[in-house]
Amino acid sequence: MNLEYFLARRVAQSGKQSFSRLIIRIAIVAIALSVAVMIVATSLIRGFKNEISNKIFGFWGHIHITDTSSATLTNDEAPVKVNQDFYPSLDTIKQVDYYEFQNIFGYEFEDWKVKKETKGGVRHIQVYANRPGVIKSKNEIEGIVVKGIGKDFDWQYLKDFLKEGRALNLSDSTMSREIIISQYTAKRLNLKLGDTFTIYFVKKGNQAPRKFKLVGIYSTGLAEYDKVVALVDIRQIQKLRGWEDDEVGGFEVFVDDMNDLEPLTEHIYLDILPANLFAQSIKDKNRSIFDWLELTNTNERVLIALMLLVAVINMMTALLILILERTNMIGILKALGNTNWNIRKMFLYYAAYIVVIGLAWGNGIGLLICFLQDKFKFITLSEEDYYLAYAPIEINWWIVIALNLGTLLITLLFLIIPSYMVTRISPVKAIRFK
Repeated sequence: MNLEYFLARRVAQSGKQSFSRLIIRIAIVAIALSVAVMIVATSLIRGFKNEISNKIFGFWGHIHITDTSSATLTNDEAPVKVNQDFYPSLDTIKQVDYYEFQNIFGYEFEDWKVKKETKGGVRHIQVYANRPGVIKSKNEIEGIVVKGIGKDFDWQYLKDFLKEGRALNLSDSTMSREIIISQYTAKRLNLKLGDTFTIYFVKKGNQAPRKFKLVGIYSTGLAEYDKVVALVDIRQIQKLRGWEDDEVGGFEVFVDDMNDLEPLTEHIYLDILPANLFAQSIKDKNRSIFDWLELTNTNERVLIALMLLVAVINMMTALLILILERTNMIGILKALGNTNWNIRKMFLYYAAYIVVIGLAWGNGIGLLICFLQDKFKFITLSEEDYYLAYAPIEINWWIVIALNLGTLLITLLFLIIPSYMVTRISPVKAIRFK
């Protein structure tokens, strides 16, 4: 049997009550709290980012394909022919190869490119068209951007945000006069399901009123979308703009994996689209929101670093006190022929035992909090400020494993420093004062 491990286990199992036992318990609590905070923080941040992203993508997709002269959400939107070589076959794209600058610890080597492959491909493609207008009810008016959608529209995301009503009924034969508006707009205009109201558009310099029936009310919590976006049959927009039946405002593309957004956008634009069409990712079109979300990554790193610092400092203190308390034992072991490194290994084994106990408690506490928040949503947020009514949770088990291994390895690495105290203990002096 490994002598150092045997001695460390015997020391750990010792029932002796001393000051060091209190310090060790404090160290275990510090590690447990640090790990719990890291697990909860990473799960909250991942959940927050994904929920916000899903809300945006639910309306506008991951990639937009438009005419090169278009300015989306304005009257300058130029028509695009539906009959394209890539529509609807674009969703058959699977993994694609691309080159990326080598990144090591956040530093990009501009003269070193590596070949990579996307994790997924294109999941779905659909048509759309936009037209600004003004809603007029009995007593109120409200500016609106009416988004026209077709039968290929993917309702997967939006159905999660439908608070009342149903999806649009888009038949082949007749143009639908149904509309879906936001909860914000419905409250502002005092509208409810089944109400009819008029939207005024501008067509060739003149007013072009259209009546719609309210069949659905949604709420995403994203104020800049909820305040302005309504959904109608795309044929309404085509008629208002004077387009042919085979002309639309553009295409929305959904990808399988968000991490593939940039390489797939570049692949679609450079290798698939004709020269008159342009592909742009939703990140580029909504840079301010995604820059804000990226700041949460910095907060996450700072928080993890602080929690690791707390764990390391507490463990270093505990190990120093443990070594000082076991001075006599160290002197006897040296007198019996044990080397400094063997004795240091014994204390490092003991420290690892303490850290593992702290990790076990920390994982239990952190995962329990995540489970309770996911089930009961007791941590609430201001939806106006954070776009969400509660703090969402998304546990990534690989990140949890990495946090545990990282905490264990970093803590033990730093504990090598206080273990040098063993080399300064003289066996003669230690035994003399026994």
